Amino acid sequence: MKNLKFGITFFILLITYIYVANISLIPDHIILLENENYAIKKFIGVDTIETVRTSNDNENTVNVDVTLFGNKVKEVTIDTLENVEVVPIGKIIGMKLYTNGVLIVGMSEIENMENQVVKPFHDCDIQEGDTIVKVNDTEIDSIGGLKDVVNQSHGENVLLTLIREDGSVVTSNITPVQTESDEYKLGLWVKDAATGVGTITYYEKNTGNFAALGHGIVDADTDQLIHIESGEIVTSDVMSITKGNVNNPGEIRGTIFNQKTIGQVQKNTQFGIYGKLENLASLNIDTSKAIPVALRDEIELGNAKILCSLDGKTNQEYDIKIEKVYKNDDYDNKSMLIRVVDQNLINATGGIIRGLSGSPIIQNGKFVGAVTNVLVSNPEVGYAIFGDMMIKEMRK
Repeated sequence: MKNLKFGITFFILLITYIYVANISLIPDHIILLENENYAIKKFIGVDTIETVRTSNDNENTVNVDVTLFGNKVKEVTIDTLENVEVVPIGKIIGMKLYTNGVLIVGMSEIENMENQVVKPFHDCDIQEGDTIVKVNDTEIDSIGGLKDVVNQSHGENVLLTLIREDGSVVTSNITPVQTESDEYKLGLWVKDAATGVGTITYYEKNTGNFAALGHGIVDADTDQLIHIESGEIVTSDVMSITKGNVNNPGEIRGTIFNQKTIGQVQKNTQFGIYGKLENLASLNIDTSKAIPVALRDEIELGNAKILCSLDGKTNQEYDIKIEKVYKNDDYDNKSMLIRVVDQNLINATGGIIRGLSGSPIIQNGKFVGAVTNVLVSNPEVGYAIFGDMMIKEMRK
């Protein structure tokens, strides 16, 4: 009898878990392009009821209640974007990103006043990749600000507020160590900004938004996505091009010093960087060249073109082939497998190199995506992200 009760209880818990897990997988907010279909997964006892429908400019919004045996368990908002067009750009830009707080990129021992080697971070809940956003009650926005607060502690225990890589917030106590130079230190290596060059993908004239890279900017030391407070994109002069070859990806090197600010960065995500473009003239953007964004079902295997700039001033179309399309990919920026077939681009760069990430891909007069990654084993082959993923990420 006990075994039977246990079996029934286990079965009920299993069924409950399956329902909870499946309902939790339904997103709270869904963004669709016009004529793009999305069906909320239903199973026994689960149904959907449309409750509110509104329209605003080129966006239709529908609120849907998800019910379980007639009881509301979740609300889903579905935004459908109509007449989405972008102006493909494909020019090299510089980027300056400023972190929300200061990023911990390493830890090191410190020699104190008694010439003893100590680790003030030992036994503290502090990790590489954490971002320090507050010391005691003082908000931190720069390395200089962190140094000032630590020195003002005079060796008294301080409380750090940290943002972990997964977005969670933790706190940890740490005692600064006085050094022979009469400074107080934590033994933490930190940085508060990141710079680099890449390719701006498109401009959306209806919103003034831009997208670039097609992938996020990660810290070179921690290999984690940088959480930014603000940033800017600037014009860039190409200094040199290193051709890619097997097991040695090439790169475009550019300068960001003494350049014009052309836009503000608002977010850095795994699907690219996004913000507002302010200086269209510096990029010679012709808004009359806007083209529709392709749905995934419209992307074909075969010929396409990428738009990129190798001199930092003028962009040019180069032939590629789309070899594979992963239509169900919503989780990373490797949505399509592409191959460079244009001999002029191969002669100049060897194929896909660092700095070309974000180069827009055009097929049949529509924007289908952007270059994101290169295969280290073959620089002529790489990956690209769907255009609809970039549009949706931009609108979140």
